[in-house]
Amino acid sequence: MKVIGFILLAFVLILLLLYVDFVLGRRQHLSSIYRKSYPMRQSHIDVFTRGDALFTDLFSEIEHANEHIHVLFYILKDDPYGRRFLQILKNKALEGVEVRLLLDWAGCFSVPRKIVNEAKQAGIHFSYSHKPKFPFLFYRSQVRNHRKITVIDGKLGYIGGFNVGKEYLNEDPKLNPWRDYHLKVMGEGVHDLQREFLKDWEEETQEHLLSIPTYFPEPVSGPIRHQIIPSEGFYLEETFSGMIRGAETSIHIGSPYFIPSKRIFQDLLAALDRGVEVTILVPQTPDHAFVREASFPYLRTLISKGANVYGYAKGFYHAKILIIDDRICDSGSANFDKRSFFLNHEINCYMYDPDIISLMKNIYETDVKDGKKLSLHDLNHLSFKQKIMEWIARPISYFL
Repeated sequence: MKVIGFILLAFVLILLLLYVDFVLGRRQHLSSIYRKSYPMRQSHIDVFTRGDALFTDLFSEIEHANEHIHVLFYILKDDPYGRRFLQILKNKALEGVEVRLLLDWAGCFSVPRKIVNEAKQAGIHFSYSHKPKFPFLFYRSQVRNHRKITVIDGKLGYIGGFNVGKEYLNEDPKLNPWRDYHLKVMGEGVHDLQREFLKDWEEETQEHLLSIPTYFPEPVSGPIRHQIIPSEGFYLEETFSGMIRGAETSIHIGSPYFIPSKRIFQDLLAALDRGVEVTILVPQTPDHAFVREASFPYLRTLISKGANVYGYAKGFYHAKILIIDDRICDSGSANFDKRSFFLNHEINCYMYDPDIISLMKNIYETDVKDGKKLSLHDLNHLSFKQKIMEWIARPISYFL
């Protein structure tokens, strides 16, 4: 009995220490951040929904870079596609092109040190983003750089949901095919992607590059009106809340994880009460434990109030999209969950052009057709395992 009592006491103390670490770390984090948004821009924007098309284009553009390549990914896998991507970057560095590669520490934890060293030896400027450090080790380990940014010669950029690895090119049996949205930006918006990359780079390396004019060549204006808005564990909830509260006719949401904050959840319920059509698309097959079960309490209530909820059944749905009244479309790196709202560093593109919104909505509606409409019966008649997982998911939903 003494041993059991000691184990329980140790467990409680560990939980208490983690709680204190998290609360104090969060307080320090909030004191150091500020709202960031860029002006309305005009750019050309192309949309990719398949990994093979995206990476064929991305690799080709990188191979044609003349001056610099700046890359930030949350995940880079040590597999044939990840190694090919690194080899292209190494080749460009050996040619004399400036190459900077920034990877999230947690997302790329499994990348072997040997590969990192080889990249550095080839001339790639490399750094990890958001390595845990004292104080508040637990809190800082939870704050991830979830952004995906590539900027080439300061003239074109990429932003979206894809990372680099075989599953993103449909070679994971469980998650095949992979469905995602990624944007290629050519025009004024590229400067904003460049600034965010360089700010993240400076945070990790203390190398200040924002004042170097060669990274910001004169942009060519494009037809699509849009705005780049980054977030750092704050303000994303406020931005989404304002958009949802302003909806008059329709709200379309697509996300691999649907775990809204209390504020966002109440906004969605209020929208349904005033007659707004709400459609939500989530994966039928999850890629992580507990994330699907964590969404069930929210989805049950929304369905009971009249929302249309679909489970994507043609593979794994990893796309992020929010369309309000066919007048604004958001897509980028942020998921519709508490982690993106309150912890992760994210970056999104808010588009206001009718043509690109129509294109994005058509893509979304195609994916909805590849889904199964979920009912209260589906979410109320769970297996015993699912019920246990939902029970466990509730208190940890902030970290999923």
